[in-house]
Amino acid sequence: MRNVLAVLGISILLAVSAPTYADAQSSSKTYRQLDLFGEVFNRVRADYVDEVDDEKLIEAAVNGMLQALDPHSGFLNAKNFREMQVQTRGEFGGLGIEVTMENGFVKVIAPIDGTPAERAGILTNDLLTHIGGEQIQGLTLSQAVEKMRGPVNTDIRLTVVRPGVDAPFDVTLTREVIRIASVRARTEGNIAYLRVTTFSEQTANGLEKEIREIKEELGDSLAGAVLDLRGNPGGLLDQAVKVSDAFLEQGEIVSTRGRQTGDAQRFNAKSGDLIDGLPLVVLINGGSASASEIVAGALQDHGRAVVLGTQSFGKGSVQTIIPISGHGAVRLTTSLYYTPSGRSIQAKGISPDIVVEQARLESVQAGRQGSRRSEANLRNHIEIDGEDGEDDGDAAAVTEERPFDFQLARALDLLRGLQLFAKKSVN
Repeated sequence: MRNVLAVLGISILLAVSAPTYADAQSSSKTYRQLDLFGEVFNRVRADYVDEVDDEKLIEAAVNGMLQALDPHSGFLNAKNFREMQVQTRGEFGGLGIEVTMENGFVKVIAPIDGTPAERAGILTNDLLTHIGGEQIQGLTLSQAVEKMRGPVNTDIRLTVVRPGVDAPFDVTLTREVIRIASVRARTEGNIAYLRVTTFSEQTANGLEKEIREIKEELGDSLAGAVLDLRGNPGGLLDQAVKVSDAFLEQGEIVSTRGRQTGDAQRFNAKSGDLIDGLPLVVLINGGSASASEIVAGALQDHGRAVVLGTQSFGKGSVQTIIPISGHGAVRLTTSLYYTPSGRSIQAKGISPDIVVEQARLESVQAGRQGSRRSEANLRNHIEIDGEDGEDDGDAAAVTEERPFDFQLARALDLLRGLQLFAKKSVN
């Protein structure tokens, strides 16, 4: 039985990556470790207090191997893989929270605008400790997410630990189909306000449509734009590239570098600025992650936009989805993002050109957070050159009551000031 299970362990590794088989053939140490896996697997099947399902054990073992690498690698069973594919198309069922794992608990990266999570007051940096009264510790991220999903119009109770709040508290949410309008826009006088909530397959086209409609409305009086990426947890790389390209005429947008030198990729802008070079301010905060940081970093490095707000989350790693026939998929961190100037985003984030904390009222409702929680706080996060990222500045968050938006007001003031300066220069 032990030898059979060792072979089973090898087959698991083969399903993930073909080169591992060659390593296993030439390395007796690898075989001994696989033999250990078979020994433990056999012991659990024979002696654990309850009868266990072999498939669940193998799935948990694979997931444990991947999650030991970094917080964003993991195994997706067939059901979760299908749900992930639906989610990237911009419509899915659930609560509307982008989450990761931290110290055994589910950590909120950002609630998505207009979803049950946002309406219930879930905030960036909240930690979820229980789902429906059941403790989360001991679950994988995929298992916790699966428990939060369920039939539409059913309730679920989450127990929340919020930085700065003395005691945990419960929040009850009602599940619904999450349809994400990834881009929303309006005019603020003669300034375009462009809110991007996530980077799904619809984002670039949605942004272009909104800008076109605002230009038709304002005509030559359009004085600039605010691109709001606060609380945007990221999404598809190609959409981040397209959104950046919408405001750039040329130059590199982002590069990715993997384990091998030949794995490097560079993404460059094509000519054509949708707002014709008008002033641009990008808003970020502690909930701006991944694709949001790519956009902010590219526009900042090219001097195309002023980045305003607080330090971003610092998720600068690329996850590749590798389908495993008949089983689901592996989500594996395969490379890191770098801005056009060569800065790594990983565990550092994007530092705003102008630091503006959110209105004090919102900071109080966000739990009077004393320090920013970010990628650098996550267990097993990837470090660059042996250094952790900076940990300064509070993470602003979305609240249900939507108090006065101080950061947006500052951005609008800045654009109006630039407009006045341009008029005086002409005179």
